[in-house]
Amino acid sequence: LGLHWLLAKTEGYHLTTNDAEVRGRTSHYLGQLAQLCRDLGGSIMVLGSPAQRNFTSEMTHAQAAENARSVIEAALPELEKQRVTLAIEPLGPGEGNFWNHASQAVEVIEQIGSPHVQLHLDVKAMSSEGIPIAEVIRANGKHLVHFHANDPNLLGPGMGEVDFGPIFDALRDVHYEGWVSVEVFNYQPGIETIARQSMQNMRNALAHK
Repeated sequence: LGLHWLLAKTEGYHLTTNDAEVRGRTSHYLGQLAQLCRDLGGSIMVLGSPAQRNFTSEMTHAQAAENARSVIEAALPELEKQRVTLAIEPLGPGEGNFWNHASQAVEVIEQIGSPHVQLHLDVKAMSSEGIPIAEVIRANGKHLVHFHANDPNLLGPGMGEVDFGPIFDALRDVHYEGWVSVEVFNYQPGIETIARQSMQNMRNALAHK
């Protein structure tokens, strides 16, 4: 499928910094990751990495977005050459201060205007948007290329309070045909238990109509 956590645990890379040299290094690194992704047989790179995209209090969100756009645009030739899509992942305010809403990511995606820069959506992150998750999906679905099924309780789909029936309805409505990947951060029930329950819960959600 591809790569995730692109900038996490790295040093010297940042999306929104005013330091042009750092932005240039980050663009080059994203290009190298695109080569690696293609060499491994992948086609999508999910760009989360909140610590490497947070902006300082001296900046506005618009300034941060312009810097991030410049980084991605500089990496775009390599993304296109490798036929790899960079999927921007909005994350909730508990994780960082940049791209907290899907609409903010889509604004940059549409400014760039390339099929190689698209959207990744995550149920846990969308839970903080303040509107129904299904509405977020329908409003931004035309750019959606990858999807995380999880819950704010850090477990798998259907293992918390989020109702996945309307979520899968919305994915159908926007004609989403990509992968639905289970992302969890609480492994206490056991990996095999989480996998089995997540799969069964998603099947039930798909069949709920």
